Amino acid sequence: MSFSKLPLFFLWSSLSTVVLSRASVDKQIKDLITSDSPLLQYPTQFTQDIVPKQIHSHNDYWRDVPLYTALSYGVGSVEADVWLSGSDLLIGHDPESLTADRTFDSLYLQPLLKILSAQNPDTVYTRAAPPRINGIFDTSSGTSLNLLVDVKTDGASTLPAILQALKPLRDAGYLTTYYSNGTLVPSAITVIGTGNTPLDLVKDLDPRDYFFDGPLANLTGYFEPTLSPIASTDYEVAVGWNGIGTIPDDKLAKLKQLVNDAHALGIQARFWDTPGWPVSARNNVWKVLLENGADWLNADDVKAASEF
Repeated sequence: MSFSKLPLFFLWSSLSTVVLSRASVDKQIKDLITSDSPLLQYPTQFTQDIVPKQIHSHNDYWRDVPLYTALSYGVGSVEADVWLSGSDLLIGHDPESLTADRTFDSLYLQPLLKILSAQNPDTVYTRAAPPRINGIFDTSSGTSLNLLVDVKTDGASTLPAILQALKPLRDAGYLTTYYSNGTLVPSAITVIGTGNTPLDLVKDLDPRDYFFDGPLANLTGYFEPTLSPIASTDYEVAVGWNGIGTIPDDKLAKLKQLVNDAHALGIQARFWDTPGWPVSARNNVWKVLLENGADWLNADDVKAASEF
């Protein structure tokens, strides 16, 4: 018998059952939510539905809510400009934007410690399990968040202060670390110095839990992933295509060469200063970068990048 020939009373009975069943389910959902039931909560749910993405939050501290906004979109890499002022590490794009309250510790380190403490609860269940460190993202607990530290003041004097500031994260085991015996131990946060970060001092760190943003356009000599997990360059200088029309062959070849050179060393490639406007041009550049192996989308608009 076809659906159209079923008795009307049967159809009405079936549809009523569906409607009543759905209403019953909806009521159960509402009752559970309003009761604040412990059945709906678990310790590591802070990033419960967020999928990490290969997006770099350029000048992350410019956002209305630094760090948290980027994490809410699944951004896997954040960047902070750091200035040494006396014994303080301040966050800002230039001296005019600095305040005593906006510090490396208050905007990044303390929030990260708070999040990671929640993601790594000390319970009877975790004590009975093999030891491990969970990262920021509950959907991908093995994914490490890149924290790029763009040093704006003198590197030699600023680096020791940064290393000292990282001590709480280090002591908790949250920092990716390379040991001189050749062992690399990934963890929840991978700290990478850029800007005025002194390469020679980073090379000498033993163990090393502060890495170096390599020069993507000049990866010669001693660069390898345990020193430089990523390498970056100015897109405008290295490639220069504005995103309008089709990328010229010579510029595409240059982009591919830079990416391939990095990948041959096991290093990820990032291009900064990509066009932000018009949006169609920005999206064209993003598309070409992803299609040709660039590992990170360098974004000012992290919402748009997360939806790309």
